[in-house]
Amino acid sequence: MRKIVLIASLLISGASFASITPNINTEIMNKQKKDKTIYQFKVKDINGDEFDFATLKGKKILIVNTASECGLTPQYKQLQSIYDEFGAEDFIIVGFPANNFGAQEPGTNQEIATFCQANYGVTFPMMEKISVKGDDIAPIYAFLTQKSQNGFIDSTVEWNFQKYLIDEKGHLQAVINPRILPTDPEIKDWIKNKITAE
Repeated sequence: MRKIVLIASLLISGASFASITPNINTEIMNKQKKDKTIYQFKVKDINGDEFDFATLKGKKILIVNTASECGLTPQYKQLQSIYDEFGAEDFIIVGFPANNFGAQEPGTNQEIATFCQANYGVTFPMMEKISVKGDDIAPIYAFLTQKSQNGFIDSTVEWNFQKYLIDEKGHLQAVINPRILPTDPEIKDWIKNKITAE
């Protein structure tokens, strides 16, 4: 009988420990998640001025790598369309020109800015040209593509116009294939849906 009581006692203690441990782990994971936000980054915009992601707190952010001589370049039109529709206090698009795929973004920052304005009337923020993969990957794209940094998922930038969706708290939420249009219902629904309180 004593053995049974002792075993029962140990089982109860073990159960209590098991129920406490996940809570500790959850707290650690939540803290790590809160630390892994886009707000740590400052970059240069296409005019050479500082762009601080910390100023975007409370907004949903769509980050996209762009190119001027790609078959997907007309996506600038859809990007501008959703920016016109939703881009106010709650949503912003940030474009990063990159020459990583087929040398399809050969221009200077000024040439890219002129191209975007003249051909697509782009008004959402465009950053200076960077590298989005490889040995010279920009720090912000290392964050977007590495789970160890973003706390969510590993990914590879497959081509121009891959989209990264960041929630109102600065956390990476989704990676969208380059061929999916910015006006896809999945993206529009994500923009419209408010984040749930944690």
